[in-house]
Amino acid sequence: MRIAIIPARGGSKRLPGKNIKILSGKPLIAWSIEAAIDSNLFDRVLVSTDCEEIACVVEQYGAIVPCLRPAVLASDTATTCDVISHMVEIAENKWGKVRNITLLQPTSPLRKAVNIVEAHTLYEKMAANSVISVCQMEHPVQLCNKLPADHSMSGFLHKKNNLRGQELEPYYRINGAIYIFERKFVGALSDIYGDKSYAYLMRQEESVDIDNQLDFTFAELMMSQTQISTDR
Repeated sequence: MRIAIIPARGGSKRLPGKNIKILSGKPLIAWSIEAAIDSNLFDRVLVSTDCEEIACVVEQYGAIVPCLRPAVLASDTATTCDVISHMVEIAENKWGKVRNITLLQPTSPLRKAVNIVEAHTLYEKMAANSVISVCQMEHPVQLCNKLPADHSMSGFLHKKNNLRGQELEPYYRINGAIYIFERKFVGALSDIYGDKSYAYLMRQEESVDIDNQLDFTFAELMMSQTQISTDR
């Protein structure tokens, strides 16, 4: 059995109620649910939440909430690893052995069904243990450094990095949109970045990760621009 898991706890300090906050006409979480369902890859699309209001919204869009998440797994100290382990245990007790898991963060609404399909195609092609989505960094990492207490810029840039931006080697960051991994990594998610782990490259405009109001506003703008382009 192949399952998608979308974690969506009720509490959010930076953007209260973000998982069901209306984004371009739909609750934020609905975009991830619909992408998972439209991919036609999963036997079950599951949402892990501690919030009855989120659970009601989730079921309206076709995903399953097998049970509400225990309070201990909804705290600020609960890890994604703990949440995945709990959901896989519930799924296997209800429906049988899980083959692999796709973790889809609800805060990545610009990730589409085609991205999920392409990531799974890479997963199968490479006989991978895991596939993680990444995007190119928005700014060259060579132009970044830490600052001392007095904010001195002395030595901020290494001389070898004194190049034009277009001449700098690109770096990539995990964008949080898609994580695919074998059942054996449940309970040990830190191990997915090892042998037979591959990157699925997404565009920057698909890689918005909503953490605060600025991110939310930017996602709305991106979606409105996409809609305008489609309507033309």
